[in-house]
Amino acid sequence: MKKLLNGNLVDLTTEEINQKTLDEQNYTKELQDFDTAQTNATNKKASGKQKLLDLGLSEEEVKALIGV
Repeated sequence: MKKLLNGNLVDLTTEEINQKTLDEQNYTKELQDFDTAQTNATNKKASGKQKLLDLGLSEEEVKALIGV
């Protein structure tokens, strides 16, 4: 693997390669965590809406409360 340094292509050091690999793994995990959090938030919102409907609120009342 190479990088551009002062206009010249030079090989990455082992330390740089290891850091790049670690950075890629961390990014992948952060992206998965973000997607999971988004999915959980969507599911919780839908669950909360359904619970309000089950308590007898109308669709309009729920919409006024939570905007869904």
